[in-house]
Amino acid sequence: MGEYRIVPFSRERRNISILLSETEKKHIIHALLEIDVTEARRKIREHKGKGRDISFTAWIIKCFSTVMEEHKIFNALRHGKRKVVIFEDVDVAIPVEKEAEGTKTTMAYIIRGVNKKSIDELTKEIREAQRKDVEKSEQLLMKKGLIERLALSSPDFFKKFLLLIASRNAFLRKKHMGTTAVSAIGMVGRFQGWILIMGGHFTTQFGVGGIVEKPVFKNGKVEKREHIHLTISVDHDLIDGGPLARFSSRLTELIENAFYL
Repeated sequence: MGEYRIVPFSRERRNISILLSETEKKHIIHALLEIDVTEARRKIREHKGKGRDISFTAWIIKCFSTVMEEHKIFNALRHGKRKVVIFEDVDVAIPVEKEAEGTKTTMAYIIRGVNKKSIDELTKEIREAQRKDVEKSEQLLMKKGLIERLALSSPDFFKKFLLLIASRNAFLRKKHMGTTAVSAIGMVGRFQGWILIMGGHFTTQFGVGGIVEKPVFKNGKVEKREHIHLTISVDHDLIDGGPLARFSSRLTELIENAFYL
């Protein structure tokens, strides 16, 4: 059989597995986008050259939240079997990779009211979350209340029970999970493709993939342009293809025109 070793299936990974079990109950459709970010990245570099720190991820999240605010059904959550709650605040859950005790681990952080914050405020908040000192056992970068502490430390069967309750209550999900999620794995290493988001607790989720350079015929000549791979994943129970196409078109417009920059 050869050499091998057995390692624990950690509590952190078990918790993620339980959360992802919600995926099986969703009917998810995806929009795969490739958007020109040449102008946006040029402007961000200019700002940084003048001493202004702008996170590319923060800017993408701001554009995304703006379209969420304009197309409010994308910022809605199911409530029971017969109701849908449409929220005004766009609360974005993001994964933050941290190194704790010599091991890289992914922890959850929720940026509240993204649609009401500036890019500078979002950049500062993300940077502070990235710099925060944590222990390996942590999974949340936010202040934990009784429910969070109970959910993280309880046996798996009780976690599933709590998840079942939360899955039927839009207000509990917003409070403890946010109204949407953005995963920006394209900012790590040299990943250049799309990321397909597994549906779960949200009506809308957003995946930021890699950036590639490609030749494009523009203004009568061939230019080298930078394009980012983005994925929008939505719950088909609430959102059809037409609204998703309009949402994607508006997001593309904001990003290609370097909105807010």
